[in-house]
Amino acid sequence: MRLQIIEGKFSVCKVENLRAVNFNIPWLFVGKTDAEISVVCLTVDVPHATLAREDGWRALRVAEKMDFVLTGVMAGISTVLAKAGISIFAVSTFDTDYILVKAENLDLAQTALEAGGYSIENPVR
Repeated sequence: MRLQIIEGKFSVCKVENLRAVNFNIPWLFVGKTDAEISVVCLTVDVPHATLAREDGWRALRVAEKMDFVLTGVMAGISTVLAKAGISIFAVSTFDTDYILVKAENLDLAQTALEAGGYSIENPVR
């Protein structure tokens, strides 16, 4: 399976409401539940009003359109990274999955994923 490294550093944020979120930025994931609202975006686009934020993430994208009948894609990737001692933050869209790792772990993540049979596009080394 092919993975692509996305250019730029990402942040994971918690916001009180969506009024401060710019929906016109190129990368934006929003998760809203009855308990919280989370935002994932490029660090340069972090909303000005956050309750909490974690900076320094890099993102990898599954570079193939995924069908809903596929199973174990995220489990396979997360298992490889967990065995390498790398924690992840994962988000999914209709078409594919995204895996965020801390920037300082990106090189180790690439090495582990390649050893696990994944190919990496746009490698950072």
